[in-house]
Amino acid sequence: MRLLIALLAGGLFGLGLHLSGMTDTNRVQGFLDLFGTWDPTLAFVMGGAILPMAIAWRLTLGRKPLAGGMFPLRPSTEITRRLAIGSVLFGIGWGLVGLCPGPAMASLGYGGMSGVVFFVAMLVGMASAPRISLMLDTHRASA
Repeated sequence: MRLLIALLAGGLFGLGLHLSGMTDTNRVQGFLDLFGTWDPTLAFVMGGAILPMAIAWRLTLGRKPLAGGMFPLRPSTEITRRLAIGSVLFGIGWGLVGLCPGPAMASLGYGGMSGVVFFVAMLVGMASAPRISLMLDTHRASA
């Protein structure tokens, strides 16, 4: 049951990305190009995602998922050094290629070899992030 719900949720997310045009790297880069031909479409998509998520956080308080397990905890609102560095790296990658993790997965179906290269690079970055973070924390603690 849990896998079926995950499959449906992932499929719905992918359909939303496709219908909103967020799998089009030019559209995403157009949003990030504030001093060029700015495309505000992504702002509307983000707004459309933030509102239901805010409602979902509110509705899940004190409840358990139907398929078992636990709802994830609400993320911290504290802005840390780790968050700032990760955000900058995410933004650089997003701006250069026009893909974030969801559309990167979708690009495996239409992006050809460049989509595969980006997806593999993204996985390497995700796998190495905890080690890099630990190294930064250790370096900071010893300084």
